[in-house]
Amino acid sequence: MIELATEADLARARTDPEFRRQIMARSLELLIGALHRARRGVFRPETVRQIKEGTDLAVELAERLQDRRGGGPQAA
Repeated sequence: MIELATEADLARARTDPEFRRQIMARSLELLIGALHRARRGVFRPETVRQIKEGTDLAVELAERLQDRRGGGPQAA
């Protein structure tokens, strides 16, 4: 089972830049690995749909981390 980020992890990530980097790197590595396996046809269609949902959640997590820190990079 893949371990998801807890609320405590998110709280720590908001104040600890190194931990934030670690949690994002770990999550992205898991996601990239799953996408590679899906591309090779290793997964059933339902699993591929779940991986896509996971991708959306990863984007949401990144946005939540950015929003709670006072926003991400500003548009020029």
